[in-house]
Amino acid sequence: MLDGLEALYMREVKRIYRSVYMWIMIISQPVLWLVFFGSSFSHVPSEFLQTFFHTNNYIAFILPGELSVSMLFVGMFSSMSLIQDKRFGYMKRIFITPVPKYYVFLSKILGGITRGIIQVPIMLGVALALGVSLNLNLISIVTIVLSLVFLGMGFSSLYAIFTIKTSDWQAPGVIANLINLPLMFSSTALFPKTFFPGWLVDISDINPITYSAELGREALLSGDPNWSYLGILALFAFIMVVLGSYLTNKFMQAE
Repeated sequence: MLDGLEALYMREVKRIYRSVYMWIMIISQPVLWLVFFGSSFSHVPSEFLQTFFHTNNYIAFILPGELSVSMLFVGMFSSMSLIQDKRFGYMKRIFITPVPKYYVFLSKILGGITRGIIQVPIMLGVALALGVSLNLNLISIVTIVLSLVFLGMGFSSLYAIFTIKTSDWQAPGVIANLINLPLMFSSTALFPKTFFPGWLVDISDINPITYSAELGREALLSGDPNWSYLGILALFAFIMVVLGSYLTNKFMQAE
């Protein structure tokens, strides 16, 4: 039965590699974020950056944050793929096979994670080209990849849950507008919590993006990651995948 999951996942991977526009987005998005947004603090005094951002380079600060935010946006593309399969009748053909419904759900999650992880070496390479000093070793790379995998699993599951019962192509965009920006700006992906009002700090403390961004910074900049953050992200991923698998089996419609 696992052959069915493998086949569905490989279909998602092939869709990534065969799409020129997908590759343009995968390559250009991280470059644009780091170059343009990262350069916005280029003339800020180093004393200010060291005091509030704990680094002399703002690009170094936002690199783990942007890696984390990229996993938030791949969830949107996973749900768009799910709706596309419904609208073009592919889901009907899948549902007449013995493959469990939740395999479709899992394949979309795995496809989204793969799309997001491809950006990791691209963003690291761009950061190094921009002069960022990184603590790159096996432990730091494995740590950040695991954190992003867990984050991608959680958010891809969340998006898929929202679109299980609909084939409206506008649904992912509406959901993205409702949750992406609040999640991004209520985390420490772009700015430290010292800038936040009290109520925003409370939200940031339960935002999974915060834990992924902070863990990435500790792994790539200081070399001393807080392993409890990885546990929190793993718990988030587990809960969302289990919930999504259950709801998929119960409520997913073919059209």
